[in-house]
Amino acid sequence: MKILAVQNRMGMGDLVIFLPYIEAISKKFNSPVSILVQESSRATEFLKDTKYIDEIIILKKNNKIKNDEHSGIIGSFNLIKDLKKRNFEKIFIFNSSLRYRLISTLAGIKQIYQYKLFDKKNQHMIDTAKQFLNKELEIEVKNDARIEISKSFENEILKKINIDKTKTNVLLAIGGSGPTKRIPASTFLKFIEKIADIKNYHFYLATGSSDEEQKILQEFLNSDFKNYFTPLDKFSIKEILPIIKSCKVSICNDTGFGHFSAALEVNTITLMADTPLMYGDYSSKMHPVIPDGEETVSHNTLGKDKINSDKIFKKFLSLTN
Repeated sequence: MKILAVQNRMGMGDLVIFLPYIEAISKKFNSPVSILVQESSRATEFLKDTKYIDEIIILKKNNKIKNDEHSGIIGSFNLIKDLKKRNFEKIFIFNSSLRYRLISTLAGIKQIYQYKLFDKKNQHMIDTAKQFLNKELEIEVKNDARIEISKSFENEILKKINIDKTKTNVLLAIGGSGPTKRIPASTFLKFIEKIADIKNYHFYLATGSSDEEQKILQEFLNSDFKNYFTPLDKFSIKEILPIIKSCKVSICNDTGFGHFSAALEVNTITLMADTPLMYGDYSSKMHPVIPDGEETVSHNTLGKDKINSDKIFKKFLSLTN
């Protein structure tokens, strides 16, 4: 059966959040599901080995080849042609856009399932997706997001990096998509100081290549604990996934690596400073730490300087003892 799911939100984390619903559709119809996603989701870098995903179709926008774009009126017709030639039988549209309804109809897809049209205002990302599949397919989605890695590739990367399994390996996702989401390096280093003598730890530092994130990385590499760290900024996302999977625990800013970690079934301490809490507690593998003095977190909480290293320490001990 040829099935397509449309998830057109921008971020990597957004796509990971929707994976349980895509997997539920796959299980319902006993068929892998193709996905239509934004290029910024970077789906091709982390979902190639996930068996419930079939083809990954990228929404092309601002491409230098004009007739290869999917934006605007001409882009809509290009997308219609792209979908029509694939002969999808069913489509699940995780948004309320009339555009995608018309594209699906004109592409000849007979069975169209979609959120209620024109109902975007105050739409809860997770609850709406659950209610959608419950209404359309009578299924309750309770499972966590799940990413798969081929065993041969996993062994290849762990051999390449020469990971020491006698140590307690920990991922630190110290970067982030915006400055208000990046917890100061000093907070992480205070935490490391508390645990450095407890066990033989080693920390893998996940961060991006931007100037701001590289400055944060250098704070770690110039610290008294520099011998405890292996930076991952030169590795691809695909190469980082097996390293994350080999870690005992992850401690993550609001970043794609935190979502990947939980989806790889690693207990993940999510440091939530300036993003709605649902991004850091939707999985049973996620264990959020919020700023001191706050009962929850949302946009404009601006709490990165109020994340308490003692709280991280206590949460970490509860997950490793």
